[in-house]
Amino acid sequence: MRKHHLTGLIVVSFLSWAIVIYFILEGPHGNRISLLKSPDIDEKLVVLEEKIKEELKANEVVRSKLHQAIELRIKEKEKAIEDEKRKIQIEEVYKVESAEKEKQPDQSEIQIPPKEKKFKGYFKIARHYGWALNQTFFNFNFNNVIIIEDDLDVSPDLFEYFLGTLPILLADPTLWCVSAWNDNGKLGLIQQDAPHLLHRTDFFPGLGWMLTKNTWLELAPKWPRSYWDDWIRQPEQRRGRACIRPEISRTRTFGKIGVSNGLFYEKYLKYIHLNDKFVPFTQLNLTYLLQDNYDVQFVKSVYESMVVTYQELKANSIVTDGPVRIPYYTKDKYKRTAKMLGLMDDFRSGVPRTGYRGVVSFFYNNRRVYLAPNANWKGYDITWS
Repeated sequence: MRKHHLTGLIVVSFLSWAIVIYFILEGPHGNRISLLKSPDIDEKLVVLEEKIKEELKANEVVRSKLHQAIELRIKEKEKAIEDEKRKIQIEEVYKVESAEKEKQPDQSEIQIPPKEKKFKGYFKIARHYGWALNQTFFNFNFNNVIIIEDDLDVSPDLFEYFLGTLPILLADPTLWCVSAWNDNGKLGLIQQDAPHLLHRTDFFPGLGWMLTKNTWLELAPKWPRSYWDDWIRQPEQRRGRACIRPEISRTRTFGKIGVSNGLFYEKYLKYIHLNDKFVPFTQLNLTYLLQDNYDVQFVKSVYESMVVTYQELKANSIVTDGPVRIPYYTKDKYKRTAKMLGLMDDFRSGVPRTGYRGVVSFFYNNRRVYLAPNANWKGYDITWS
């Protein structure tokens, strides 16, 4: 419609100038011959030509502005459509109208070995997780689920994070979960200007995580009676697979009181930094997280980096830019170095927290640092736990 109006405007302009030219040439009484003999006719024609050029130029400006306005309007409509699609997508994936009414029907006492009576809470939690995941996948028939514990604060882009990483989780069989948590996510250990940065990790982080129905079909028949999180980290369940985790946590726990009696809370957990910037993960290319892409670059970055000592890193006396590496060869060396750096130093099934291929990646004194085993690393040693 607007293009037709623009064409009409240009045609009317040309007709107007044609009429003006006609009357100039014909004169007020049709004395065309006398006008043609006028000595200043060339000058008038030059002036007329200039005016026509100015009018054409003005019309071009109008046309350009109209074109820009139309393009802007089209982009605004496209954005509105995309926003509506995302809203519908979120409502479909995270709708809980019926699910939130469900309550665990089995409130009976659990038979617990005498030596583990004080750990009754862990048995109840495992029973509840098993029931809730069965309901979600088999009763409500969802294909993917996000577990958010009730003692977690969440970032403004939490759901966007899970929506953006879901296609990667589904595409890569070497992945089996996405977590919103960074165990070493304290200020001073993270790259604060990189809220978009994500990593692979062999350590199951939990504390806000997503898994697929296919994974649950594998885990459900052998779901444990207690200590489900340590169980899920065992080699028999992990089967060499990794999780995605963020550089900056999308969750933060305030759960000092609970069945774990505040284990790690005062020393580590309460200091985890919660991301406060919205990152449009669904619009980013996250294929760098696929194993075939990630491992090549990761190994190259780790083992081509300069070897330094903790003392050099602490003193910030390293003269070169770029990432650096602190080697470790034994469990004790790892734990000593991790403690000095303020990292969590424990292992689960031989895997250090946030570790990937034995390497713990963090940010310290404005540079990427790798606490890493030898390049010929042979795998995790379960006896280190």
